[in-house]
Amino acid sequence: MKKLAMHWKIIIGMLLGVIFGFLMNSVGGKEFVIDWIAPFGTIFINLLKLIAVPLILASLIKGISDLKDISKIKSMGLRTIGIYISTTLVAIVLGLSIVNTLKPGEGMSQDTLEKIKLKYENDAGVADKLAKATAQKESGPLQALVDIFPSNIFNALAEASMLQVIFFAIFVGICLLLIGDKKAKPLVDFFDSLNEVVMKMVDLIMLFAPYAVFALMANVIIAFDDTEVLLKLLWYGLCVVGGLILMVLFYLVLVSVFTKKSPLWFLKEISPAQLLAFSTSSSAATLPVTMERVEEHLGVDKEVAGFVLPVGATVNMDGTSLYQGIAAVFIMQVIWPEGLTFTNQMVIILTALLASIGSAAVPSAGMVMLIIVLESIGFPADLLPIGLALIFAVDRPLDMCRTVVNVTGDATVSMVVAKSLNKLHEPKPKEWDDHYDEVK
Repeated sequence: MKKLAMHWKIIIGMLLGVIFGFLMNSVGGKEFVIDWIAPFGTIFINLLKLIAVPLILASLIKGISDLKDISKIKSMGLRTIGIYISTTLVAIVLGLSIVNTLKPGEGMSQDTLEKIKLKYENDAGVADKLAKATAQKESGPLQALVDIFPSNIFNALAEASMLQVIFFAIFVGICLLLIGDKKAKPLVDFFDSLNEVVMKMVDLIMLFAPYAVFALMANVIIAFDDTEVLLKLLWYGLCVVGGLILMVLFYLVLVSVFTKKSPLWFLKEISPAQLLAFSTSSSAATLPVTMERVEEHLGVDKEVAGFVLPVGATVNMDGTSLYQGIAAVFIMQVIWPEGLTFTNQMVIILTALLASIGSAAVPSAGMVMLIIVLESIGFPADLLPIGLALIFAVDRPLDMCRTVVNVTGDATVSMVVAKSLNKLHEPKPKEWDDHYDEVK
């Protein structure tokens, strides 16, 4: 009997989790889900985060040392950053086009606004996002550049500071090239072996994915306790989701045109990473699975995937950038219509692009970026809590959707870069039990 594909197992887990969550909501079982179901989802995310940093370190150092030519690093880096910036600009402009055309904020009644304001304006989550945005804004214009360079690599590894880990890995990889093959070989072999071990860990962790996704989705559903507010914000949510779908279609065009691969094949192979991105709302937590799917199932060489994907998880936030464009204009349509000028929208494009580079690959980071975007256009400070309260109720489900787009964009760019460098080959999937017969 043919085994059920992983993406179908995950989809079944998601659907059962949603159904179970609604059932628990209807019988007052919220505490049961929080105490006895949700922890399994947390364990799964922790395991993925556990292997993300060693995977980046091993794959990037090994990949760069295999290039044998420093000029290839420059070529790959410039192509990667250039394509990421281009797709992010497309996402922001698309988002602004949708929200200005459909105008979801113009139909919001004053009664609905007052209800949302009373419920969420003083919410701890809103206050937390405001505090984080203030701290980020006050850190200085070049702080994002300073943060790339670690003063202590062990702290960077412990805190999973992705850009610092990436910098260190590239630095080590370049130095391995400069000391010659003979002296570099022991360390290169070590990181090659470490990479294989961590990729095998991904395979084993993924065996637990359908059950973890069940727990994650059940926990998400029980958090939605105000369906009336959700329905009031449905038009805004549909604008965001519609824009995200158009971005996925844009990626499929890129895959078809530049790599000559079937878009449907691409979606099928990357779907487990997309489904995990939806469940976890975190590009960083999904990164190990994304790397495994891109390398083994899409056929991208290790040195390209090891560079493009970690960088993308940090600086490529197409789904989040599209959401920021729509959310910023939606908020202005409801409570600050006089701010809807052409100049302000140009500033939104620039600020959203810059903010995406320094955004953390964690749940709800997009809302922190949104505050920075709004402040850049002179949005009244006293209206900021109301603006955030306006979209706070639907932020989590939309965060799940935009993370899918972020991950899909990373995978697309990795394929395009690999094709341009002649580093795209026939996929060679591995299973968790490939060598099990040798040791059982």
